[in-house]
Amino acid sequence: MVKKILTWGSIAFLIFFIAYRPESAAQVAKSIGSGLADLADGFTNFFTSLVS
Repeated sequence: MVKKILTWGSIAFLIFFIAYRPESAAQVAKSIGSGLADLADGFTNFFTSLVS
């Protein structure tokens, strides 16, 4: 029950954040995407070094 409430509360907050602060929401999404790209690049470098 608590998990369901927290999930729906998070979704509501996300919608509110996007609706009222779209520029900030876009910056957060851009930062997360950049972090994921850096993470993938690190894994790629690790496995390339491991195989070489």
